[in-house]
Amino acid sequence: MKIGVSVWSCHHYLQDGTWTNADFIDYAASVGAQGVELLSIFWNAETDVPAVREALARTGLELACFGACNDFVRPSEAERAAALADIKNSVDMAALLGARIVRVFAGDVKDGIGYDQGKTWIAQGLTEAAAYAQSRDIVLCLENHGVFAGRSEQVLELIRQVDSPALRSTFDMGNFLLVDQEPGPSFQELGPYISHVHAKDFKRVPEGTPGTYRTLGGQAYYVGVAPTEGDAGAADIVARLEGIGYLGWLSVEYEGQEEQKAGTAKAVKLLHGLVPDSKKHA
Repeated sequence: MKIGVSVWSCHHYLQDGTWTNADFIDYAASVGAQGVELLSIFWNAETDVPAVREALARTGLELACFGACNDFVRPSEAERAAALADIKNSVDMAALLGARIVRVFAGDVKDGIGYDQGKTWIAQGLTEAAAYAQSRDIVLCLENHGVFAGRSEQVLELIRQVDSPALRSTFDMGNFLLVDQEPGPSFQELGPYISHVHAKDFKRVPEGTPGTYRTLGGQAYYVGVAPTEGDAGAADIVARLEGIGYLGWLSVEYEGQEEQKAGTAKAVKLLHGLVPDSKKHA
């Protein structure tokens, strides 16, 4: 396994214009990452393609994944077409820059859109997106996230419904906690389909703690922490990945309360401790 870092870990610096994607790559190299995960929401192909190519070559890092930020639960056909276009553009960028994985979402809940209707649009969009990805030798990896695909059984249902070798799982360790599900048992369901992993962790805290995430069921509260410092069982998940022969990326997606650069650097260091062989390739 190799350790990467998602740009979302340091998104404040992209949002306020302090960093470009190339700056983020330099940072990721400085903290011992072996690859980066870039996102369509922070992407300008005209300026980023040459700059990112140069940064990857200069640092020796790989593009581990290109993340689409699609949402198929949209009321208009034009909005759903835009979500599909986001995935197709992400596939093109991944192919151009040497990645084989594109992270995708299902969609977010909306007032006035029923659950069954939302699932229908998600399945339709992912089916067309997977066909395009397969034509370019790219694998889409659906992240467990939100109401429509937050739980392992929902991700599994969509993967089986689309029925394409180009749609697999981005196993986000921490996100299961936010939908009141334990990551370990979730691994049992999704293990055969995991092609990308987000190393993320949350720690349960009392109600009223600042900066909390409330679970979908509303009965528990969590704060983001570095992997191994929370309740996701990062060490257990890494052991399970080793047990199935997983050789893909562990991509840090830090959502803790520390300053983002410091928290992300800590997360990378902790992951190297779980995967000692990764240091040989850093």
